[in-house]
Amino acid sequence: MTVSERFAPAKINLTLHVTGRRADGYHELDSLVVFADIGDRLHVARSDTTMLTVDGPMAAGVPADDSNLVVKAAALMGVPADIHLEKHLPNAAGLGGGSSDAAATLNALAELSGRAVPEDVIRLGADIPVCLYGRTARMRGLGEIVEPVTDLPVLHAVLVNPKLPVMTREVFAGLERADNPGMPEALPEFDGASALIEWLATMRNDLEAPAIQAEPVIQQVFDVLSVTPGCLLTRMSGSGGTCFGLYSDAETAASAAGRLQEQQPGWWVEAVRLNAVS
Repeated sequence: MTVSERFAPAKINLTLHVTGRRADGYHELDSLVVFADIGDRLHVARSDTTMLTVDGPMAAGVPADDSNLVVKAAALMGVPADIHLEKHLPNAAGLGGGSSDAAATLNALAELSGRAVPEDVIRLGADIPVCLYGRTARMRGLGEIVEPVTDLPVLHAVLVNPKLPVMTREVFAGLERADNPGMPEALPEFDGASALIEWLATMRNDLEAPAIQAEPVIQQVFDVLSVTPGCLLTRMSGSGGTCFGLYSDAETAASAAGRLQEQQPGWWVEAVRLNAVS
């Protein structure tokens, strides 16, 4: 049996500007997206019927039925598969875990079957197109517009999730306004990570306030993360509740992660590199 092994990296929204709301209720976004060097792992093989098994340290609460985006991805491809998902990313965490898993499944089944990935993958979710691309990009529209971003400096970060799922629909429902300004039409060139972090500080995640309203513990995450030595910027990824701190180097980030793991043993904390592959 031929098995395609895939890595499904965590997706991080360095910025997330909500720029409009369409008549059908869907929101338009403008987001700078990078990927981390941690994520889930999948083993995919063709089969007579689709079956999903899930294990790993963050498997609790992840459905193994047809409500999982991985199963929906196999159905969209029209290729039955035996799929094993090793879950390392927290669920409903703003890290695009389910979308990255689905994108990995689509790519694996395209490889195994020789079929092209369908063009309408956004029907599975707004993050699917950028996760299919899998490298640093600017994501616009509903998520269907993915523009490559090259030469972005590598960032050292700490990801923190309080292990409370945050529902995207609830966060968007709490958004006060949907017609916010986007990023500059032309992104600047950055001479090193410090310049990028300084620029990111002038940008936003418009979903932070409604996410904190939905889950006030997110504010606690910000408060604890922001006072770790060497933290240069804090922000939330996606619709929450994972927040990240940015640091000047890997050693400082690792030290901050260790301190946070001691202070908050019930939280998920990881030191990562962002944009390590571009």
